[in-house]
Amino acid sequence: MSTSTDRLARLFNLLPYLSARPDGVELEAAAADFGITVEQLRSDLMLLFLCGLPGYSPGDLVDISIEADRAQVRFDAGLSRPVRLSMREALALSVALQALASTPGVEHAEAVRSALDKIAAAAGGVRPKADIREAAVESGLDVYRDLIAQRRAARIVYYTATRDTTTERIVEPTAVQLSEGHAYLVAWCRSAEGMRHFRLDRIDALTPLEETFAPREAPETAPGEFLENFEEVELLVDEDALSLAENYPCRELGTVEGRRHIALRVYDQAWAARLVAGYGGHVSVVRPESLRNLVRSRAAEALERYGQRLG
Repeated sequence: MSTSTDRLARLFNLLPYLSARPDGVELEAAAADFGITVEQLRSDLMLLFLCGLPGYSPGDLVDISIEADRAQVRFDAGLSRPVRLSMREALALSVALQALASTPGVEHAEAVRSALDKIAAAAGGVRPKADIREAAVESGLDVYRDLIAQRRAARIVYYTATRDTTTERIVEPTAVQLSEGHAYLVAWCRSAEGMRHFRLDRIDALTPLEETFAPREAPETAPGEFLENFEEVELLVDEDALSLAENYPCRELGTVEGRRHIALRVYDQAWAARLVAGYGGHVSVVRPESLRNLVRSRAAEALERYGQRLG
């Protein structure tokens, strides 16, 4: 398991452990029981201070007293007791776990099934039933499942929307993730020499290779988080161009004179200028000024060429 997964499991067990010792416990003894350092234990305890019940006021949060080298729970916010779920809560968790179990390449499937059994027990022995359909509608998911299970490399032809380019890459598939209605192949890209997310509906061709590879740990970032390193531009979008906001990850900034004001992260300004021009005046640039100037110059060049052809 990854370090973050280890810590999450430890936090789930730490509060019941402390609550079972109402007189408190020495930090060194607790750290030894969990196989961690005292410094890591202190960090975990500080994180527990942020956990609690809805409302999240001081009276709703976990309260742990740490004096000298000893810790004692003063208020556990009910988190040290088994949860009794309502039928609606059990259904929501069950549906989420069933969706997770249906995701191709998911790890720890046995843990997912175990969690479903525990939810059924917490709901009074009744397991809610739901018709789960895979959110990913892309075809050929079995191919990705097989590549992940066999740890086989593959050659893909991939369209990158942010660059408006199609490239051929050799990848090492690690997992398939679902995000905002799309399925992504998480794979080590040998060209980029790093983990990447490839949207399945943008993989134009896939050829499994005979070679296998050593497993690599899948990144914990969500698909699209790499966009944080891209330049952000602000655009005003007319109603006739709302597909832009639907097709690209963007941040809503409000409205200006009836037009949607959005922030979009782009790979480079040349691609952004082509994108804006493609909407024929229904999209305008707010900032940066350099992009506005580039769009103007591209439009002027297009008009000049158009005039030359007419002449």
